[in-house]
Amino acid sequence: MVRLTQLLFAFVALLFLFGCTAHVPLDDASATASGIQELVVANNKFGLDLYDKLVENDDGNVFFSPYSISTALAMTYEGARGQTAQEMQSVFYFPTESSVRQPNAAAIYNSINAPDAEYALSTANALWAQQDYQFIDEYLNTVERYYGGSAKSVDFKTKTEEARQTINEWVSERTNDKIPELFESGSLNPLSRLVLTNAVYFKGSWETEFDPDLTGDEEFFVDDDTTVQAPMMRQTGREAEFAYAETDDVQVLELPYKGDDLSMILLLPKNNMSALEESLTIENIELWKTQLLDQRVDVYIPKFTFKTSYGLKDTLRDMGMEIAFTENADFSGMDGTDQLLIQAIVHKAFVEVNEEGTEAAAATGVIVGTTSIPVQIPEFRADHPFLFFIQQKETGNMLFMGKVVDPTK
Repeated sequence: MVRLTQLLFAFVALLFLFGCTAHVPLDDASATASGIQELVVANNKFGLDLYDKLVENDDGNVFFSPYSISTALAMTYEGARGQTAQEMQSVFYFPTESSVRQPNAAAIYNSINAPDAEYALSTANALWAQQDYQFIDEYLNTVERYYGGSAKSVDFKTKTEEARQTINEWVSERTNDKIPELFESGSLNPLSRLVLTNAVYFKGSWETEFDPDLTGDEEFFVDDDTTVQAPMMRQTGREAEFAYAETDDVQVLELPYKGDDLSMILLLPKNNMSALEESLTIENIELWKTQLLDQRVDVYIPKFTFKTSYGLKDTLRDMGMEIAFTENADFSGMDGTDQLLIQAIVHKAFVEVNEEGTEAAAATGVIVGTTSIPVQIPEFRADHPFLFFIQQKETGNMLFMGKVVDPTK
């Protein structure tokens, strides 16, 4: 059926540090350890699936937040019904029971916002609704209760640009200005009706920081034909002890951040990146992590900073989420009508790794409208492409995931 109006629902999720803002804990009274783990596994499986798709047509640096994207689409999923919901669930592996999905999502939110941490990590949500448009109270209440998305009124109809700037400023502030313009000019219009924002930002210092005086340019082998000079950080000597493991195909290194709640896992292929990527499964990652042992390791990794931006509509469609983008989409759980569909999904991310630690941020926008022990001392020399992810150590929840192909770009 031909749609007569064009409602726009934009949904944003970011991974970011949230200044000094106080967070009210969400309702996780019914959360369980097994329920939290079910959501973590869902997030990580989706992250690996998405990674496979992203690298099919991109041989450069990769960086995104599985948690950000999963959270954005989880809030969208709360309003999906019928086959639309089924396809979203098949791609994101969401628990179908709301009694499992919702309180455990709240528990993960609360863990990210844990007070008095030795690092900066927090997440927040906001719902920006057209001031005269009616959404179902149950949907709004669910988003606020379990995702922290409180509703704020804006005027997309007559003050579209003002609304866009207000939302972008909110996002920028909560990503330490790393995602300054999530919504570009023209992305919202007078028929926009709802924007949901989720922001997460991280900044942490290494448990053992690298000495800047030891950093120096060295060759980094992008591929068989390309070499660049990259600033290589190093930790060697008796103090260089880290959790390390290796197989015939990969070296695995864990670098903890201060506070010991978060860490970076680096996967360095011994042969070629393609072989490592083919073996990249939840089971193998967990196996490699169980093999990690604290030991002396000479570590060499490059400094790098880069930004990424992805349009995910076609990617998610290829992964099996098709109906949500068509006129047959059913998001009636949001407003009680059959007029909403997802028009676009955009994800932006930022990462910087240096001697002190890591800073990372990510944002996702979903636009919905009508019509993320050797005998000798081993050497971990990351002088060729490698994979990495930043995780919550207790659960293994992947907050960010990336691939460094060229640290100079």
